[in-house]
Amino acid sequence: MAYRVIHYINQFFGGIGGEEKADIAPEVRDGVAGPGMGLAKLLGDKAEIVATIICGDNYCVGNQEEVGKFIVDTLKKYNADALIAGPAFNAGRYGMASGFACSAAAAAGYTTLTGMYPENPGVELYKANTYIVPTTDSAAGMGKALPVMAALFAKILSGEKLGTAEAEGYIERGVRINTFYEEVGAERAVAMLLKKIKGEPFTTEYKMPVFDRVTPRPGVKDLSKATIALVTSGGIVPMGNPDHIAASSARNYGGYEIDGVTDLVSGKYQTAHGGYDQTYANQDPDRVLPVDVLRDLEKEGKIGKLYHTFYTTVGNGTAVGNAKKWGEEIGKQLKDNNVQAVILTST
Repeated sequence: MAYRVIHYINQFFGGIGGEEKADIAPEVRDGVAGPGMGLAKLLGDKAEIVATIICGDNYCVGNQEEVGKFIVDTLKKYNADALIAGPAFNAGRYGMASGFACSAAAAAGYTTLTGMYPENPGVELYKANTYIVPTTDSAAGMGKALPVMAALFAKILSGEKLGTAEAEGYIERGVRINTFYEEVGAERAVAMLLKKIKGEPFTTEYKMPVFDRVTPRPGVKDLSKATIALVTSGGIVPMGNPDHIAASSARNYGGYEIDGVTDLVSGKYQTAHGGYDQTYANQDPDRVLPVDVLRDLEKEGKIGKLYHTFYTTVGNGTAVGNAKKWGEEIGKQLKDNNVQAVILTST
């Protein structure tokens, strides 16, 4: 007998709409929708997707108690055994929603699994609560993600004992499991140390987390003499987006001259960002990049001057590695030009 499964997806993959529909409340449809069609084929006779929950990313993140109850009630209504969500790739809010959906179902005793890009914020928040298959950063990797998700999901549903995260193809959950060994811990530790000294491969029994810490800089002593720069991940660019910065998963950033510019006028500037409603940013780009306010402070003598170039990219789905690299490049340029402080705006 096939296991009965509920599939959770967002408004985009449910075919309802994009960002403008991110606030829709959850709804349930019988059968499969969107990527569920591919999952259903891959699961074959091992599991049946009996219904699909579709919910706006914003709505889920902002109404978790309600959405969590809806998910659990739907699982009960359809007499389901499990819930699978996504895959969400590197869409931050979708990842948060998929992780939450699995977490809510898991807390009620259901088997769960989802898929995300390892840098998706949903991974760190929910990896201890559910199995997460690593994916590429965009839906272009759907064809690679679904087979891995389906195979692991079928294995988990069957109750088969899983091997390590690396062997099974899921992101390490940080869950410690008691294991019995012939040798005591001291002997195993010395054996690993000797392998490390000899340059031989070894696997630690408990990986420690790696934190990227940034030491805060001292405050600016006199803002009235300081040069201040504007940097944004909100995607503000000159009209036409001359450097073709992508609306999601950006591969570059741009630097644009604002000498003599006192206001980012609609029609001359726009946002390239695809992760929020562009209406208000396009009406007045200063809402994201406050050139007008900085010019006022400059006139009032509260700051020395506004730096002649602003730097911009789109943070929506952008890989942390790229963001770090760009930050270092921009920081060097600003330091070389004697900029004392940076205001970094987001969305």
